[in-house]
Amino acid sequence: MLVGADVFIGVSAPNLLDENDIAGMAEDAIVFALANPIPEVDPSEAQRHAAVVATGRSDYPNQINNVLAFPGVFRGLLDGGLRHIDDEMLSAAANAIANRVAPDQLNPSYIIPSVFDASVAPAVAAAVREIGEKRSAP
Repeated sequence: MLVGADVFIGVSAPNLLDENDIAGMAEDAIVFALANPIPEVDPSEAQRHAAVVATGRSDYPNQINNVLAFPGVFRGLLDGGLRHIDDEMLSAAANAIANRVAPDQLNPSYIIPSVFDASVAPAVAAAVREIGEKRSAP
């Protein structure tokens, strides 16, 4: 199923894959096993074969959690007096989150900031608000 694949992004059900599935992926594969609380593949097994592994769990590196986006997105909407969310705002929010990881800190075990990083929500809010301000400018 995943033979030669570069990336697996799972948001479905626990234990769909095993270590052999990940071993059969391309070299330097990326695995986002986001089913919660039990991911699609055991993260410890995935880490033996993939270059980057992320889960929805806080007890493994690279926790992918919507709490990184939503407080800032809504704050930006409120601050900007905006009534609609669109793809450009979501893209700006994603870039703001990604930019919270400094280039010298970026590594396979740290591709996304912690949910406890207090700088994330204000950065996301500013990014969303700026999109709205650009649209309302004459």
